[in-house]
Amino acid sequence: MDRQHGPRRARIAFSDSAAKQLDSISDEAELHALDRALVVISVDPEAGEPLPGNTAGPRLRQYADDVERVRLVYWVTALRTVVVVAFIEV
Repeated sequence: MDRQHGPRRARIAFSDSAAKQLDSISDEAELHALDRALVVISVDPEAGEPLPGNTAGPRLRQYADDVERVRLVYWVTALRTVVVVAFIEV
């Protein structure tokens, strides 16, 4: 029996700064809220809004969830890997 799979999720990677921020989160509710936000951008990397800036470097995006009170700054590679950069706010 063939299983029908949904769209492939983007892989999430963390910059060194974001990994340090992640390591400092110890509250279970904050980790759960962050996990939900990461799932959203892994399913749809374009879910966040573009941040103003120049086009010389990667195009930064911001995803904010006011209900969970989470904000992520990230960019998407050509291979649809989502790289969370130096800012995680929970």
